[in-house]
Amino acid sequence: MAGPPPGSEFDLIARHFAPLARGEAGAFGLMDDAAVLAVPEGRALVVTTDTMVAGVHFLDGMPAEAVGARLLRVNLSDLASMGAVPAAYTVSLSFPRILATEERDRWAAGFARGLAADQDLFGLTLVGGDTVSAPGPVSLTLTALGWIEPGRALRRSGARAGDRVYVSGTIGDAVLGLEAERGGLGRLAPEHRAELVERFRRPTPRLQTGRRLVGVAHAAVDVSDGLIADLGHICSASGLTAGVVVPEVPLSDAARAALAADPALLGTVLTGGDDYELVFTTPPAAGDAVAAVAAETGVPLTAIGTVTEPAQGERGRVRVIGADGRDLDLAAEGYRHF
Repeated sequence: MAGPPPGSEFDLIARHFAPLARGEAGAFGLMDDAAVLAVPEGRALVVTTDTMVAGVHFLDGMPAEAVGARLLRVNLSDLASMGAVPAAYTVSLSFPRILATEERDRWAAGFARGLAADQDLFGLTLVGGDTVSAPGPVSLTLTALGWIEPGRALRRSGARAGDRVYVSGTIGDAVLGLEAERGGLGRLAPEHRAELVERFRRPTPRLQTGRRLVGVAHAAVDVSDGLIADLGHICSASGLTAGVVVPEVPLSDAARAALAADPALLGTVLTGGDDYELVFTTPPAAGDAVAAVAAETGVPLTAIGTVTEPAQGERGRVRVIGADGRDLDLAAEGYRHF
């Protein structure tokens, strides 16, 4: 049987993406209209989707391999925030019509390499998707599927007054990395610039941490829109408010160096997003359990504030408390798509 015409959609799929589906028999080598997946006994399906557009969510010159890794990882971060185990994913690509066949093929090959490395690292398999061309820029949509015990998913709506607020890892690296990629942070040492750029390009989904927080945390979300905005999502869903103590927010050495060079970046660090760390709440008595999760996973978990009952009209508000105990007035709480 003759193969697909060279340069066609099916040729692109056969060469770059079908190999990524070999780990799942129900993907049928990407040769059917849909995949058929069996849900393990005693598990519920968790589904999440993210879209990235060139010039909006990543810079036009970002290597395709890094784009593939970033797209997969931001979806895995959503699974992590729910406490789910990754299982499979689909991906859809829209290429600019003006892109030459050879250039499109090179980009697809690099993108697939990024996916291949990370699906092996995080234990999931491609099971479907789509490829199209359109007048606009490169646009990518990935849907990740995971498993969790029924009724055990971490939610935004579970926080309770008196809970402590924790965050994993460090905050602000990704937004500073994006600024560095754009040519900013000129006074920063090269090693710090490289560290921040890598944090933007390849966030680390806290999958093990999320799994271990099931039964420990009352509520959780990943830091995609910004620390203050995403904690605000927990507060809004839970009908509460919270306070974050700025000196307690964990920062990397690279972020501290950037702030030392330009203290005005503090607001950007707190609200910039794209860190894909976990922010979560626990009962006050769970401190030892949280410490145990940090020790077992090797990911630092830092207490940064408290959840409280809201005053009139303040449901969902997050107070940002400076070193002097006064509230800081930030220009924005986080990224907004609209």
